[in-house]
Amino acid sequence: MNLRSAKSRHVAKWVVVIAAAIIVLLSGFIAPYHPAIQSRSEPNAPISTIHFRDEDGNLYLRPFIYKRQLADPLTYRYEEVKDQKFPISFFVAGDTYTIIWSLTANLHLFGVSGEDAPRLNLLGTDALGRDRFSRLVFAARFSLVVCTVGMILAALIGIVIGFISGYSSRRVDTILMGVTDSVLALPALILILAARAAFPLELPPFRAAFLLIVIFGLVGWGEMARLSRGLVRSTREKEYILAAKAVGTRGPAILYRHIMPNVSPALVTQATIMLPAFLLAEVALSFLGVGLQEPAPSLGNMLAAANDLGSLQRDPLLILSPAIVIFLIVFLTRFFTSTWRSTNESPTRG
Repeated sequence: MNLRSAKSRHVAKWVVVIAAAIIVLLSGFIAPYHPAIQSRSEPNAPISTIHFRDEDGNLYLRPFIYKRQLADPLTYRYEEVKDQKFPISFFVAGDTYTIIWSLTANLHLFGVSGEDAPRLNLLGTDALGRDRFSRLVFAARFSLVVCTVGMILAALIGIVIGFISGYSSRRVDTILMGVTDSVLALPALILILAARAAFPLELPPFRAAFLLIVIFGLVGWGEMARLSRGLVRSTREKEYILAAKAVGTRGPAILYRHIMPNVSPALVTQATIMLPAFLLAEVALSFLGVGLQEPAPSLGNMLAAANDLGSLQRDPLLILSPAIVIFLIVFLTRFFTSTWRSTNESPTRG
């Protein structure tokens, strides 16, 4: 792999990480509205039409929208009321939100300002008149936080168990790998559903996120433990490990200083492979009604709107927009995995 290709892959990898961090930390700033606020006069509204020309043909550099009203409640047909223009602005004051679950703010990246201004719906509204784009942003934040932290917890548990098993005696190895095989033998999704069903369905978003993280961590560590154990057992007889033992380095120090740097690329790759599996499990829980509950948005409960065939036939792309977000997260995760693997092909020696 040439130097230019390696640099471009490295930059692309960090672009993915930074984009995910922005969604997690600044979702309230990116979303123009609070995800639970309804506009009862605009159920199942289409995407807001953004104009650069008025009815007289005059061109405007600053885009604007018109108010709209429901003309036919049966077909959800809307008509624009073109008596007043409402320009689209950046950094608009609006609904209050929290940053990192503690600081409050009301500044949004874009929106429409002015008295009695209509709402700018980039992806239309749902059946209750809630802005679908805002709900998608907050739903993606919930999924990224839960799945990433759950993946880290499962990876840490698996690495600790795998390292202990791979570096210990045969008896300890047999016991730990027997427990690992038992965890791997159970269907993960069924086990997650059973664990979630043991707790009340109506939980606040923070408690629901914490519960899902704990469940993912306790259920998903098996593959990481099996991989870690195999890597340790294949590495512990290397010459530099034997040299470290000869100078009196103890087991924990050998694992941390010499074995971990050499096996970390494979462990990171395995961890990023686990992330899409946790994402799909979280989506399945919410889709089945046992994950995050309404009115809090999640990709699963938003995708459940596809059960309404009438809405699906009327606006298939809008209804299936959560599925598109799921595809993008999985695709970018796989892309991150491939770039990480390509930029870490040569392990470091202890």
